[in-house]
Amino acid sequence: MNTLVGWHIEMEFKEEGDRTRAAAMVRLGDGTEFRAHGNANRHPSDPEQLRVGEEIAGARALMDLASQLLQKAHTEIDEASGRTSHPIRR
Repeated sequence: MNTLVGWHIEMEFKEEGDRTRAAAMVRLGDGTEFRAHGNANRHPSDPEQLRVGEEIAGARALMDLASQLLQKAHTEIDEASGRTSHPIRR
């Protein structure tokens, strides 16, 4: 059986001085949406590298989305199986 599924992920960044904030949103095939945020702060002695701040803040937002998706999956496993599953925690 072949199934093609697509998720749409949107990521926006806001730069303010030494701070970068990322906002992420994923829309699943069942219509569920998850939103997450990530932040990065540049140390005053570091050179300005806007892309690096975006990468760090974006990665942190995606890690938050990943955690939310794992929780959703385990909730669905629990409901279907009648048992308690144990998500891996970091």
